[in-house]
Order: sequence, then structure tokens, then C-alpha cells
Amino acid sequence: MRTLSKDDARRFLLRHLGLDRWRRGARGIRATLEALGCIQLDPLDAIGTNADLVTLARVDGVRRGDVYDALLPRHAFEHFAKERCLVPARAFPQYRDRAIATPWWRLHARSERVPRSVLEAVYEEVARHGPKSAAELSDHGAVEALDWSGWKGTSRMTTMALEILWTRCRVVVSGRASDGAKRYDLPSRALPDHHDAPAAEYGPWALRERVASAGLLARAVGPSWSMLRDVRHTLTEAMLAEGAVEAVTVEGSSRPYLAPAGLSIPRRLKDDGRMRVLGPLDPLLWDRKLVRQIFGFDYVWEVYKPASARRWGWYVCPLLHRGELVGRVEAKISGDTLVVQRLWREEGVDFDEDAFDRALERHAEACRATAVKRLRAARRR
Repeated sequence: MRTLSKDDARRFLLRHLGLDRWRRGARGIRATLEALGCIQLDPLDAIGTNADLVTLARVDGVRRGDVYDALLPRHAFEHFAKERCLVPARAFPQYRDRAIATPWWRLHARSERVPRSVLEAVYEEVARHGPKSAAELSDHGAVEALDWSGWKGTSRMTTMALEILWTRCRVVVSGRASDGAKRYDLPSRALPDHHDAPAAEYGPWALRERVASAGLLARAVGPSWSMLRDVRHTLTEAMLAEGAVEAVTVEGSSRPYLAPAGLSIPRRLKDDGRMRVLGPLDPLLWDRKLVRQIFGFDYVWEVYKPASARRWGWYVCPLLHRGELVGRVEAKISGDTLVVQRLWREEGVDFDEDAFDRALERHAEACRATAVKRLRAARRR
């Protein structure tokens, strides 16, 4: 089994996850999704949603919200990968065939609540008039909400029907309305180049994709295996034997990882000196033990914790500079101003105040803000 030094692991991940270069514009967004394999979604929007932040950390010349316009429709769809994600359109055939038999997102419980007649009526309306949001479709009355892991489920029958149809890949999210509402359409219209393409065998394909998305995927069960735990148990050893993935460890720990076959370690990374604001669900941060091991950075996302239980803050974003995680920032957009509420500089790491100021200016522009205001807890030193 190959053992990587911490420096090698860090350089590999930064290169593999596209954090050593800058792409540009809508094509850059599409290239970023193709390279990452998925971009995790979260609806919270303090200084951009997580999907915005993942792209803004890698792509120049784009603004908050552009990720959805660049990808939907034709180039991507939404489904479960590592949680709910934007996924490249090329993956649709695998999801389409798998959806028939997979109990994603408590599908059975939802299906029991929605009569088949309502499900088909909603489907036919989307087929005739799509793309449409749930609010634009006929109202089929109320339904008992299905809450899940702290999330409040819908009590609107039409919306639950759309969730079932979406999970089964009979409809897809083809864009977002101006208020952020999802708009649904048929795969044949939203993904014309992929909706009826033949599918690869799901298990081996999905494992390779997840390893590629993570870069280094811990073999132990954890959040990064979301939706693939059965694959983890049944296919890992066979794919290692075939050379489809590689087994590695990182110095200082016996914890085993899966890596893409033929992984190459760059000797050095190109660096233009720019600081990047990372989304809280950026793929670099998926494995918090690995982040602690190779960056010495103790990362935790506390957005769903009560304020009294937080160590840092609510929507806190790590800062990447010259290959190191150098701090974390909490900010929000207020009117036309990017308000920087708090800044935590990592101990023992050089923090470049000028690079941080330039990163704030770029981010304000991407959020269509015309000013940056640093509050007392985020002032320059």
C-alpha cells in the first residue's frame, strides 16, 4: 500500500480538486463540475450558496447565481451523490436506471402519501407545460409532511409529487426561478443529449466517481459514502484487485484511503498569491479528519448547532492561501455591502492581510455588492 507524505497528500488534493488554477466564465463552471463530479447543494445563502462558493473559489468572471444558469438545463441535473448535488449530465443514465430500484430519500414513505392519480396528473402537467415550479402547477391539496433529519418536509401534495417524480428521474430540475424556486421539466427536454443514453453498470461506475470526487476517500464508513454504503461493502476489494482504484495511507496515520487509479503527485503547485474563500461544503473539506491531518486545520460546520454550542460561528467559511488553510471568516450581504462580521486567523500561520482584502473585494463584486465593511472582530491587524 502506498504511503503519501502530508505535503504530497495536500498538493495532490489541491491539484485534483482544482484549487491550483483559475478557470473562467460559464465554460469554466461546466469544466469545474466535470472535474469534480458533483457540487454539493445547500439552500443557505449568506454570501452565496455552497454551489456558488465552490465555483467562485475556482472560476473567474462569474457571479453569485451563475452556477445554476451555466449548468441548468443541458449540462447538469440535481440528485443525490454526496448528499444532494449538482451532477454532470453524463451521469443521468446511471441515475435513471438505478432510480427504479433505489429507496432514495424515504421514497417509499412519500409514495404512500401521494395517490398514483395525483402523481400522474402532476407528471402530465409538467410534460405539457414544463418547465414549471411547484407553485406554478395545479394545487392538489395538502398532505401529511414527512420530516427528515431536522428538515421540515412539504405539506403540499403537488410538491411531494414532484419530489417523488424527481427522485425517480421522471422529471429533473431544469433551472431556478428568480426567487430561487426549482423549475422542473422532462429529461428529454432538459438533458436531450443524455436522457436516453445507455447506462454503465451502476456500482463500479458510482465507486469510481465518488473516489474521483473526494480525491482521497476514507475506506471507513462516513458521510462521504452517502448513498453508496452497499457499494462500499460489496465492490471495494474487487475494484482494488482490478486496479480501478488505489489504496493509500497518509503519513502519521494507518487510516486507509481509496484514490483514483494512477494518481500523480505534482512536485509543486502554481500559485498567483490569491486567497480563496471556500464554501463550507467544498469537497476539500468533506473529510474533516483528513483536513486536520494534512492541513493541521480543525474544521467544523456549525450552522445547525444552537449558538451556545458553537465554537466559531454560524456560516463560517475557511480561507485557503498558498496551499494552506490560514483562517476562517463569517460574513453576510446586507444591501449593497459585504459585511465581514468575524475573522479568525490560524495560529502559527502567516496571514496576508492584503491578500484577504483583495479576496473580499473580489467576493463583493461577485455578489454585486459595492462596498466592503469589516466589523471590529474582523479588522486588520
